[in-house]
Amino acid sequence: MVDFSTGRDLKTSAPRPPAGGRGREILTAIIETFIATGEPVGSRTLARSSSERLSAATIRNVMADLSDAGFLEQPHTSSGRVPTTEAYRYYVEQLTGTARLSPESENFIQSSLAGVKDVQEFLERTSHVLSLLSHNVGVTVATRGPKNALEHVYFSRLADQKVLAVVVTRSGLVRDRLLRLDISQKDLDLAANFINENFRGWTMDTVRAEIARRVEAERSEYNRLMDSIQKLYAQGALATDDAAQTVFVEGAANLVAGEQDRRRLEEMLRTLEEKEKVVKLLGAYLNTKQEAVRVVIGLNEASPSMSNFVLIGAPARVGGEVMGSLAVIGPTRMDYQHTMTAVSYIARLFDQVLNESE
Repeated sequence: MVDFSTGRDLKTSAPRPPAGGRGREILTAIIETFIATGEPVGSRTLARSSSERLSAATIRNVMADLSDAGFLEQPHTSSGRVPTTEAYRYYVEQLTGTARLSPESENFIQSSLAGVKDVQEFLERTSHVLSLLSHNVGVTVATRGPKNALEHVYFSRLADQKVLAVVVTRSGLVRDRLLRLDISQKDLDLAANFINENFRGWTMDTVRAEIARRVEAERSEYNRLMDSIQKLYAQGALATDDAAQTVFVEGAANLVAGEQDRRRLEEMLRTLEEKEKVVKLLGAYLNTKQEAVRVVIGLNEASPSMSNFVLIGAPARVGGEVMGSLAVIGPTRMDYQHTMTAVSYIARLFDQVLNESE
C-alpha cells in the first residue's frame, strides 16, 4: 500500500530491481509500454526507444536479470516480457505525487460534481466520474458517522391520515417520508420541537433507542406528546436508511473486456453487486487514519477472485471527519499516475464542496 503524498510503501518496501539505475529505467519502460499497449514488451522495442542507445542484446541481459528477480514474466516462449505484481508495486512506489491532472480532466470533474449539496449525491456522481476517467470500476461508500447525526426534523400534516416527515442530518442528507397517521399539526409541531431540542447531534440509532426508553419511562408525564412521537417513530419517521451503508458502483462492464477467465469474472461481478462485500472490500484496505491515496496491488485477502486486481482509494472527509471512501478497482495494467491523481483530486474537492455547502 502506498501513501501517494510520499511515495513510500506503508507495509513492506518493494524489492529493488537489479542492475542499478539501468535496471530501474528498463523496468519502468517495460511497465509503461505494457500499460499503454497491452502487449508483451521485447528488447527490440525498448532498443528503438532507448535514450542511451542501448543494444537489444544489452537490454535482453537486463531483462533476464529482472525476470530472475521476479519482476518480469514471459507469457510465451517467443514473446516479450510482461510485469509481475512485484514490478507494479515497485513502479507505484516510485511515483512521487507531484503530477497534476490535465486541465481537461479537472474541468470534467468540476463540471460533473457542480451543484451537489450532500454527501450521497457527491458520492453517487463520483463513482460514475471515476469509472469514466479510469475506464475501470468506480466505487464509493458513504460511512455512517457523527455527521449522519440528527440536525433537525420537520413534520407537516398534509391531509387526513397523511403526514410528511422530513429528517435532515448533519452531513446534509435529507430524507422525507409520507406517513399514514392522524395527528394534528399542533401535536406534530410539539413532537418536532421536542426531538429537535433534546436530540440534535444524536445519531439516529441512539435517538430511536432513547425515544423507546422514554415512551415507557415517561408516558404518564408526557402522555399525549409521547403518544404522538411513538406513532411517528413506529411509522419510520426517524429512519434514514443508515443501517446499511450507501454504496455506489459504476463501470463493472469495463472489467468484462479485460478478464478472460469467465468463472473468475463472474465471481468478481457478484462481489461488486453485493453491497456488504463492497463495504468489506474497501474497509479491508482503506482506513480512517490515512491522509493520502492508497494503492493496493492484489486484492486476494478480501476476495480470491481479485488477486490480479488493484484498488486505488482514499477516504472522503469533510472538515477532517471521514464521511465515506472512494476508489477505483481495475486490473494491474492500468494508468496508475492518472488514476491516483484523479482520486486524490476528487477527495480534496469533496472536502471543499461539502464544507461550502454546510
